[in-house]
Amino acid sequence: MFIYTVKANSLKFIAVILAAVAILVTVALLSESSEILTTDAIAAETKDINYDKIKTEEDRKKFLSQFGWEIEDKEIESVKVKLPGEFDKIMTEYNELQKSQGLDLFKYKGREVERYTYKISNYPDYSGTVYANIIIYRNRVIGGDICSSDISGFIHGFSHSNSNAE
Repeated sequence: MFIYTVKANSLKFIAVILAAVAILVTVALLSESSEILTTDAIAAETKDINYDKIKTEEDRKKFLSQFGWEIEDKEIESVKVKLPGEFDKIMTEYNELQKSQGLDLFKYKGREVERYTYKISNYPDYSGTVYANIIIYRNRVIGGDICSSDISGFIHGFSHSNSNAE
């Protein structure tokens, strides 16, 4: 006879792994179907976007409004996180998403950054909950995404043009 016990920590670990796999699958599907942009195309698309001097809540709201997003009054979450010193497959895929919008988390490996999460109120043609995540290091946006809260949802860069959810 074989008996196996599951502790609460094991369940949390499994839940985190399942969520990470779901994000990885979503990013992989998005990267397969999205067009490949050259560095010049990314620069042209983001040339008027201000990523610097993001110090206050108002600055973060203004940053997201550059992409046409309307958000609720206050962030849902504000946390300090340390980027891993070595990127695993999931972080590498997430960084590919960042590179597709002209950003790169690679040079911030091992650094403590701030992540702010907002609820978007004007996402087109989608009735579920959508969040904007902004990753900031020393008052500069270094990464982030727009994502749904559904397990089979979506994730893409800040721009509407990066959206495959429609």
